[in-house]
Amino acid sequence: MSSTNARFGSMSAFHFLDAGQRFLGVTDTGSWFAGKILRDAEGRPTMIDDYLLAPILDEHGLPLDGKRDSDAEGMNISGQKVTVSFERNHRIAEYELDLEKFASRPKILPLPIPKEELRTNRGIETIAYSPPDGPLRGARVAVTEMSLNKAGNAFAAVLEGPRKGIFYVQRRDGFDISDGDFLPGGDLLLLERKYSFITGISVRLRLIPGDMIKPDATVDGRIIFNADLSYQIDNMEGLDVWQAADGSTRVSMISDDNFSVVQRNLYLEFRLAE
Repeated sequence: MSSTNARFGSMSAFHFLDAGQRFLGVTDTGSWFAGKILRDAEGRPTMIDDYLLAPILDEHGLPLDGKRDSDAEGMNISGQKVTVSFERNHRIAEYELDLEKFASRPKILPLPIPKEELRTNRGIETIAYSPPDGPLRGARVAVTEMSLNKAGNAFAAVLEGPRKGIFYVQRRDGFDISDGDFLPGGDLLLLERKYSFITGISVRLRLIPGDMIKPDATVDGRIIFNADLSYQIDNMEGLDVWQAADGSTRVSMISDDNFSVVQRNLYLEFRLAE
């Protein structure tokens, strides 16, 4: 994806508002982005239409200013409520869904993980809503990129409900968590990435059984997708799981180009093999 607008890029998270068409997302430079994916007769994505950018506002109705306050990393939507996580100035904020004026001001939520455990640029990357009929009963889950406990595993937390509390995601093979979303049955799908100066970037998807997620647990799961630079990938940072009109489960990813000449804004879409 490309644009002549100099502010186009640094996309951290996004989610569809319907079955693979309208979407909303956040950048790590403090903007909302929204638009619509156009598709061909077979349903394959062809282009982006109605794309727009708007500043994320602070409690005073002013645009977020400076990297410390504007570094939005995780985002998810439930009904009219949009939940966004920020790192550096670590916080989780709720906004009302407003696709016309983008004038919503945040309600700051209590941090579910002690602030001293959150690393400056390795904070909460994932905000995911569990399905209402799954093991977590619709609760939100937050997962950090690489804020590690003494055992070397990533801090995570269930924000509400009967399983509210901190848990941990086992860190494996040097991969860091960049986003996540729940499958319809209640399992958590995590997007992970690893960078090596020699081999470049790799990405993978790890499937965490939902019934494993509970306070004080350390969770792990099987790898269902793995790709390196021999495939068309980039710095994949955003993940969305959604249901297509034909009933299939789709998995979409976007990359963060970091406004770098050697990285791209890439959109990938897959049909999950049930």
